[in-house]
Amino acid sequence: MNYTLHQLAVFLKITQTQSITKAAIDLHLTQPAVSIQLRNFQDQFEIPLTEIVGRRLFVTDFGYEIALAAERIIEEVNMINFKTSSYKGMLTGRLRISVVSTGKYVMPYFLSEFINANKGIELEMDVTNKSMVIESLNQNKVDFALVSLLPKELNLENRILLENKLYLIGNNQHFQNGHQSALKFLTEAPLIFREEGSATRLLMENFLKTSGVKPNMKLQLTSNEAVKQAVIAGLGISIMPLIGLKNELEKGILNILPIEGLPITTDWNLVWMKGKVLSPVSKAYLEFIDKNKKDLFERHFNWIR
Repeated sequence: MNYTLHQLAVFLKITQTQSITKAAIDLHLTQPAVSIQLRNFQDQFEIPLTEIVGRRLFVTDFGYEIALAAERIIEEVNMINFKTSSYKGMLTGRLRISVVSTGKYVMPYFLSEFINANKGIELEMDVTNKSMVIESLNQNKVDFALVSLLPKELNLENRILLENKLYLIGNNQHFQNGHQSALKFLTEAPLIFREEGSATRLLMENFLKTSGVKPNMKLQLTSNEAVKQAVIAGLGISIMPLIGLKNELEKGILNILPIEGLPITTDWNLVWMKGKVLSPVSKAYLEFIDKNKKDLFERHFNWIR
């Protein structure tokens, strides 16, 4: 056998994504290039690694065994690279962070200076839904996560990065009549929700229940960006986190209407499992956050005030 590290990495990504197309996107390769690497890798085994059923790719049991071995090999090679860098006096290692979807407007600003100052660190940041973030924490797949509501089912430690405020949002047409129109729209206009399990949706539903508001019509979308675009287009109104609306508010494309009970305020929390043994990279990142979070807030987020 004469397979390469590149072939191992490509095959591992295929097993993780269950798709040649998705693997190509993640690896920044063309689909034909990934297919060729898979075929060349398969040619070195007599037992099938994958199979196509109904135009879908499935990894065989043998394929999964090879993928596990590939993951271990790649990890060992990475460790060699990290150790080499550490002997040169560099902070090295991997920092894995899982971020709820709206947190993509927050986390990069608390990472960029740390990563740029430590070139030996490999960053893996996964932006996903709340349930996947909780699963990643619970299965110890990440070092940290960013959430706006602390999950009660996990025993976590945390650092508060900044406030998370949610307001009633509409376009210019919705709010041209002022305060009374907002109260009316809450019961009559289409109300746009995030998907089940979203922290934004949970906060929105709790507010509506507490206020005794029963929406006449509901729309459901699966990302904060999709909700924002729907509100801009006039499909309805929504209660949304302020953090992702800066440009639209400044341009006057969207508007906030003050209404009793809003804003809803929570915190953006950097969290990790209590009792987790932090790596040198993780410890260094926490020290960076403790030292710099106030300055980072003033430079990037003071507009929230």
